[in-house]
Amino acid sequence: MLEIGKNAVNEALEAGANIEKLCVQKDLRSDALSRIVKKARERGVKIIFTDKAWLDKNAGGAAHQGVIAVSSEYKYYDLEEIVSAARAAGKQMTILLLDGVEDPHNLGAIIRVADCAGVDAVVVPKHRGCGVTDAVSKTSAGAVQYVKVAKVTNINDTVRYLREEGFTVFATDMDGKSMYSADLTGDIAIIIGGEGNGVHALTKKLADGIIAIPQFGRVNSLNASVAAGVVVYEAVRQREKHD
Repeated sequence: MLEIGKNAVNEALEAGANIEKLCVQKDLRSDALSRIVKKARERGVKIIFTDKAWLDKNAGGAAHQGVIAVSSEYKYYDLEEIVSAARAAGKQMTILLLDGVEDPHNLGAIIRVADCAGVDAVVVPKHRGCGVTDAVSKTSAGAVQYVKVAKVTNINDTVRYLREEGFTVFATDMDGKSMYSADLTGDIAIIIGGEGNGVHALTKKLADGIIAIPQFGRVNSLNASVAAGVVVYEAVRQREKHD
């Protein structure tokens, strides 16, 4: 997997990711780049100085800022292990379930929100959705190094499992009740639908409730990552007030 750009590369180094080599633009100088190179050397990472054309080609159009790190493929977490560990620590959990989110930039932004809001896991489906890619890592600004992303075979089975574990599961849909009237304290899972189709009908039926973000303008929906951020931070607000 490629970590593209200064933020993504720096966070990968800070998190101790398994970086195979660091590719740096040879004719570019900056303090930030120098710090990254120094950090990579301290960790014994192989450093290759190359030209901008090579970086442009391998960045696939993303802004590489003169640096790309080649790391091992993302290792997904096991959801049951995440839940067990949080239970053992006595922690209230928030989990994001993504139902058909296919845009890597949306997934990356959701992971970034998840890190900022202290979300315990982001769950993506094996099919009908985006996994962790170079573009996801870049958009997450390095947050992918800290957020636990689990990949599951079936989102509906995962909803059933979480409900059995005592989670309250909410699906997001503009026809639901206002999120301000929902109790988002305790162990919760929030289902975010994909671009265009939203949360699938059966998945909504399996949820404990359907919530909506109140809207007052003319556009009829929010971007998936924006919606995730709004709902997650309402949960944060309710928990802080409750505590």
